[in-house]
Amino acid sequence: MSLSDDGGYGGDGHRGPGTGQTRTRLPDNEGDLYGQGRRPRGGMSSRNLVTIVGVIVLLLAAIAFANRGGSGNSETTATDSPKDPGRAQPTAPTGTKAVNGKNGGIASGFAKTEQGAQSAAANYAVALGSSDMFRKDQRHKIVDTVMAPSAAGTFQNKLDDAYSPDFFKTIGLKADGNAPSGMTFVSRTVPVGTKVKDFAKDQATVEVWCTGLLGLAGEGSVKPVTTSWFTLTMKLAWTGNDWKTLTRSQTDGPAPVSGDVPASGAKDIAGAVQGYGGFTYAR
Repeated sequence: MSLSDDGGYGGDGHRGPGTGQTRTRLPDNEGDLYGQGRRPRGGMSSRNLVTIVGVIVLLLAAIAFANRGGSGNSETTATDSPKDPGRAQPTAPTGTKAVNGKNGGIASGFAKTEQGAQSAAANYAVALGSSDMFRKDQRHKIVDTVMAPSAAGTFQNKLDDAYSPDFFKTIGLKADGNAPSGMTFVSRTVPVGTKVKDFAKDQATVEVWCTGLLGLAGEGSVKPVTTSWFTLTMKLAWTGNDWKTLTRSQTDGPAPVSGDVPASGAKDIAGAVQGYGGFTYAR
């Protein structure tokens, strides 16, 4: 018995010429009775290839969409001015670096924009409300950093008069402004929001809504740390390629209703103040 060599695919028997024998075409092992044997799939079908390419295209499109803009859904740029100065602007970062350096530990190098003025006011509010203001040498450095040269001297004298031994006594400090032994003095200003009241080419007036901490943390403290709410109004001038403070004033509020969180012990408050650092604020 031999396989047909005539190229036919029929399975019917027929006689070979001059042999007197019947030849039979047998199917391949993986074939059927009516056709050639199946070839093993050594490659990828066109349908699978199209599916994989489609998935890759969709994945690349999703990545490109997620990275587009890099700033969430806020489309305000660093040079944009709010159309309505009285309306709060989005607090999402714009992607522009807030500052390019620090001066005496205080942020500096703010942009000459409304956002830059708000960032400067917020950071200056933190510095002017810190516990360093209760030490004369540190206070003078802070004032020289955040105030315009034309206003620094007058403001410095007012603060030196205000930070008197009598004032220190009212808040539980010693006459030199240091905390009693075993106590941690807390004075911290935390900006909650900023608003531009007026903006010109070289001047800006910014309001900074703040909450503050003030008091002595320690066992037996007669001046425990309390919170307050106030708004600072800071008039700024563009001086020496940066925003500097001309004047600063303060009013109480707006103050929210206190929550039902129980007050922490003196040890916890002292540990939090010593363990949690502050921030560089940016609009």
